[in-house]
Amino acid sequence: MRVVMAAAENAALRGGKVGGLADAVAGSAAGLARLGCRVAVVTPAYGFLHRLNPARPLAEVAFPFGGGEERAALFELRPAAGAHPGVRHLVIDHPAFSEGAARREIYRCDPPQAPFATDATRFARFAAAFCRALASGALGAAEVLHLHDWHTGWILLLRRCDPGLRAPAGLRTVFSIHNLALQGIRPFAGDPSSLCAWFPHLSFPRAEIADPRWPHCVNPMAAGIRFADTVHTVSPSYARDILLPSDPPRFYGGEGLEADLQAAAAEGRLHGILNGAPEEDPPAGAEPDALGALGETLREAVRGWAGGAAAVPAVHFVAHGRLEEISRRGLRPRPLLTAVTRVVPQKLFLLQAPADDGRPALEHLLDRIEPEGRFLLLGAGDPGDEGFLAATAARRRGLIFLNGYAEEAARALYRAGDLFLMPSSFEPCGISQMRAMAAGQPCLVHLVGGLRDTVRPGENGFGFTGRTVAEQVRGLLGACDEALELLRRRPREWEALRRRAAETRFSWEEAARAYLERLYRPRPA
Repeated sequence: MRVVMAAAENAALRGGKVGGLADAVAGSAAGLARLGCRVAVVTPAYGFLHRLNPARPLAEVAFPFGGGEERAALFELRPAAGAHPGVRHLVIDHPAFSEGAARREIYRCDPPQAPFATDATRFARFAAAFCRALASGALGAAEVLHLHDWHTGWILLLRRCDPGLRAPAGLRTVFSIHNLALQGIRPFAGDPSSLCAWFPHLSFPRAEIADPRWPHCVNPMAAGIRFADTVHTVSPSYARDILLPSDPPRFYGGEGLEADLQAAAAEGRLHGILNGAPEEDPPAGAEPDALGALGETLREAVRGWAGGAAAVPAVHFVAHGRLEEISRRGLRPRPLLTAVTRVVPQKLFLLQAPADDGRPALEHLLDRIEPEGRFLLLGAGDPGDEGFLAATAARRRGLIFLNGYAEEAARALYRAGDLFLMPSSFEPCGISQMRAMAAGQPCLVHLVGGLRDTVRPGENGFGFTGRTVAEQVRGLLGACDEALELLRRRPREWEALRRRAAETRFSWEEAARAYLERLYRPRPA
């Protein structure tokens, strides 16, 4: 089977990853290739991917945009070592994609009054170029068009509304939802970043592409759900979660699109298939007590982040000092809690939420591990959430906030920790918990979405639930008590649980088989 994927990220390319979307795109493509499929993955070049990776030009593509005709260049890239040879990696380059290229940025951050403005324009232009390249055969033959998240919803919208961009006929379309909370909503008109500004020639069925909450806006996520032959989410539980109305105490649900998702489910078009985990994860039980190597890896990451600033930010100064302190003591912290995460409300809300005494849940977690234990948290993201972690780390010796991302630092934490924390308010799938488990580190998770599908409390990890935020915080602290009791007082049981976590595997080849059976093959009439 010939599959063409379009996405914003691709972890197979150097510089092509921001988060789990990149891992899912690269992993699923490789899994399909191992089953004999011929797969091409297409992303924007962002002005730098075709310079960071060996590239050869393939074609020039002319496409409609902004009331005129524009041109983009198509390149084929050679991916990093170890990538499956059955997958082609393509990028489309255009000067307008290059904003942020000097900093190697895939996404741009717009002000609150213009959410998604820069990125929506960028991905709408990419969609037009992609459709024309697909129609001309420049992307190769295809039987399935597999699109990932809101960034590619514009492709289905253009194929629906623009006769010049519909070919080839008979192509089966699949739309994957990796995070329903991000939808790329923009106005129909009246703004430089609007549908009418991008495609003034377009005649579109307004009601079919409007956002249900803001009818003056177009929603590319909604277009993907409504127009695709098949809609896919990255875990079975998330496919059920998003059928519910959004509920602030739970912090998950359909994000305003539950009616569209319920319709897709009723039509047999909605499928939840669990992601696999990256294949390069370290083997289980890999030297968890190598304190010197762990400390140096983490200090090197902090020095690298600090080296890019004119003055050393306080958060890096504090982290480096605390890591030095551990090294001087020469004793491995016990317990050693870890987290590798995007620092955003989805991931941090429950750690900031007040416990019964009014203090944040994080303070109570630190009470439980200090003075000997440490919580090492690696990640970056929202400035407000970063500020909360930085301020807490400055006051409490038990928290070391590693404010950035480095793959070697992440691997070190997966291998070295006693207990991995992932108390997400919602979680489409999650990859960090899979990687931690593969490295032999049990996880403590909020049992929502893909976390519920991967961590089984009492068997390979720990979990909690709750109907309200207060109940969720109590559940988080109670699960932490349970885990620490087992770790400190029942080492044989802990070791057995750790082995079961390490034996839990999530295969991209298994996920790819489900793609072929449930997403790519038409349902019987």
